[in-house]
Amino acid sequence: MKRIDKGEFGYIEYRKKVAIIRTAIFLAIVLIVFFTGLFVYHSQKSIFSIIAAVLCLPTGWSGVNLIMFIKAKSCSLKDFKMIEENKGGLLIHYDQIITSYDKNYYIAASTVLDKNICALAADKDMEESDCEKHIKKMMAGSGYSSYSIKVFTDTDKFCDRLHQLDKLREEKKIDPIAIEDSWEAGTVQTPAAVLLSISL
Repeated sequence: MKRIDKGEFGYIEYRKKVAIIRTAIFLAIVLIVFFTGLFVYHSQKSIFSIIAAVLCLPTGWSGVNLIMFIKAKSCSLKDFKMIEENKGGLLIHYDQIITSYDKNYYIAASTVLDKNICALAADKDMEESDCEKHIKKMMAGSGYSSYSIKVFTDTDKFCDRLHQLDKLREEKKIDPIAIEDSWEAGTVQTPAAVLLSISL
């Protein structure tokens, strides 16, 4: 199975598969350890039962992680192709799950350029204003304030905005991919990296 990194198209589906495999392996280990103790000692009261109980913790965590990715909505192939055709020289991140205390926001695609954050919701019933407020708050917490944040539920409108931002990119001679590539560990994260880091 080819690894897909955060921000790449197909990330949510990839994480779902990883979570299924990991949870199945953890569960198998728990059962093997428990039944080995039962077979050897003919009793549940053994060190094997304690080890199996402790191993239930990562198994449970993995199960919760699996449920979260199963529920998540990702960027459709149709939207992905349309965005790729219209992105110009913009850097696009796909398949983001932005979490808050109240809810999860499923973002199909996002881009950051010159104090503008533009995102397409994977969940067409999303309350765009709630997501915009949450992103604004998280960006401000990382030192990036006064950003214009717009979340779209319509792919055509999102692509129209991409055209506007790409025109701005050309006028200001901004290379967002070069900006990300030149970032060095230990320095302040770029706005696009912050947006990616607040996603699962």
